Amino acid sequence: MPKLLSLVVCMTVLTWLTAVVASLIRARAWTPKGLMLAFGNRADLPEATPLAGRAQRAAANTLENFVFFAALALTAQLAGATGERVLLGAQVFLWARLVYLPVYVAGIPFLRTGVWAVSVVGLGLMVAGMT
Repeated sequence: MPKLLSLVVCMTVLTWLTAVVASLIRARAWTPKGLMLAFGNRADLPEATPLAGRAQRAAANTLENFVFFAALALTAQLAGATGERVLLGAQVFLWARLVYLPVYVAGIPFLRTGVWAVSVVGLGLMVAGMT
């Protein structure tokens, strides 16, 4: 599998795991009642704790940013524009997102924004590598 597509797969898995973990935190799935909520339709979820809220927002942000990453990566792959700059940008994006998630869930506001900005730089490198 080409390197760029491997990074898309890694980001897909990370996005899915983020959504699952956020859902489990919100349902408090480590408790018997929470486990039943997690297996159900989640109609009676408890009010989100600050941690659960941050986990949900981090998951939503990951999904939103994955759309841009996937569009760029797949376009680059189809166009045959998978040079070093595109690959570096994709790697920067993925690593920044890996750092972003725990920083966001921990509630570290300014660092969170800085790490997010690094991921945007990764997207910019991908665009620059395709031109």
